[in-house]
Amino acid sequence: MIYKELVIRSNDGLKAKAAASFVQVANQFDAQILIEFSNKKINAKSIMGLLSLGVKSGESIYVFANGADEKEAIEALAELVDNNFGE
Repeated sequence: MIYKELVIRSNDGLKAKAAASFVQVANQFDAQILIEFSNKKINAKSIMGLLSLGVKSGESIYVFANGADEKEAIEALAELVDNNFGE
């Protein structure tokens, strides 16, 4: 299992469009992917779980991945966040 801290810089935080993009990328991988925020852990492949966190711009999340393609999954999600979800 590996993890990485990501800072959400999107103006809207992890709201609908950004959350949908995050889930779409996460679902491309076989690895189990979890997000931890504010003492909650959710499945990163669940749009409802992600939206329930209420992550705002400037806040950090921890992304955990476990599986054969865990490294690729973390790298792809980090790139998505670094590029502000294509905004």
